[in-house]
Amino acid sequence: MNLYLRLLWLMLFGRHRSPCNTLGPCRTPFRVYPNDLDVFRHVNNGRYFTMLDLARVDLMQRSGLADKVAAAGWFPVVAMETMHFRKALKLWQRFEVQTTVVGWDEKSIYLEHRIERNGETMGIAYIRARFLRKTGGSVTTQELMALGGIPHDSPPLPDWLSNWGNALTEVA
Repeated sequence: MNLYLRLLWLMLFGRHRSPCNTLGPCRTPFRVYPNDLDVFRHVNNGRYFTMLDLARVDLMQRSGLADKVAAAGWFPVVAMETMHFRKALKLWQRFEVQTTVVGWDEKSIYLEHRIERNGETMGIAYIRARFLRKTGGSVTTQELMALGGIPHDSPPLPDWLSNWGNALTEVA
């Protein structure tokens, strides 16, 4: 339930926060609540990914992309994700998620999420996402970038990130 309240909070009040660039960075504040914790009293590893979903909603909303994507009949999906946990977040601690689009290929966009507390990186995640049409089929990143007003090509993806994105695709 807590995540629905956080989503409602973002939907109602996120629009009143400062706008951000379509590619980020976008800083989304959070606080650790009791239902975020696992039996060891730190944030559950699965809960991090759900909070990152909310951070991407915040980026799309504050950049103005959310309304354009909805009007086009598109929606985002996560294709792959990985995370490196550095330090635990505990009850009542405040932290921020900084979301940035690292780059894109012809099908997917790659995002970096940095979980930070008091200037220290607590964790870092990378997400490979795609956009789909409600009527069926995929949206190319060329179409997505045009809709978002991004006129330039992707910055070069780090080799490891490009290889990660391709490696598991070949297995599936």
